[in-house]
Amino acid sequence: MPSPNGATQPAKPRLLIVDDDRDLCNLVARYLEPEGFALSAVHRGADGVQSAIERSYELIVLDVMLPDKKGFDVLRELRSRLRTPVLMLTAKGDEFDRVLGLELGADDYLPKPFSPRELVARISAILRRSGWQAEGGIAMRPPVIRIADIELDLAARTVLKAGQPLRLTSAEFDILHAFCDAPWQVHTREALVENVLDRKFSPFDRSIDLHISNLRRKLGPQDDGSERIRSIRGIGYLYAWPMPTVSSKSKPGLPPIDHHGGGKAQP
Repeated sequence: MPSPNGATQPAKPRLLIVDDDRDLCNLVARYLEPEGFALSAVHRGADGVQSAIERSYELIVLDVMLPDKKGFDVLRELRSRLRTPVLMLTAKGDEFDRVLGLELGADDYLPKPFSPRELVARISAILRRSGWQAEGGIAMRPPVIRIADIELDLAARTVLKAGQPLRLTSAEFDILHAFCDAPWQVHTREALVENVLDRKFSPFDRSIDLHISNLRRKLGPQDDGSERIRSIRGIGYLYAWPMPTVSSKSKPGLPPIDHHGGGKAQP
């Protein structure tokens, strides 16, 4: 299947691991390669940035602690140049690292020590969110969705706001997609975690709230100054689409939702 840039995607997703723990890298490779992943590993932050820029990867696994520079600095460099999904490896129980990583644009995090099975689950979930498919995976191009000033291209996984591109992570994109599929519907935190992050909900996991906060900041307010994403106390979130102006010939309702490319327009 062609990727957004027109190239054919490989049969195996290519992963880059940036971690100075060589034993861990070898262990991860021994577990992931039989699962159908193609792995490359580097052990310094500068090498990780160079490899990510020079080669094409479907996902980067990045450790917070590296010998030459912090993983967060590496993440900043990557996000200034690439949209490649990033899974951060953090110290167990270090909430600051998790919060900072998500704020800087990481797609997810996994605390050390972790089980190889959990790593595979996180990687697979991110790849599904990022739209990766092996050859022959999808025949029809997904639609472009337009609601008010927001446009989502589900095939290219790009977002425009008033014609200007927004740089969203895979999780942020899928949260916005969920909102577009159900305007003015309340989404519970549990549903967003299970449907978007693709993992079991835990009341102590605040990652979905961080993703929502970052998405809210990137989208900015509505034209009238009101918030786009509203918090529903004790329940979850609601995307408040602007209501169209009611004239004598029109009926009140939701703004029009256009699906172009893979579906039919909805009146």
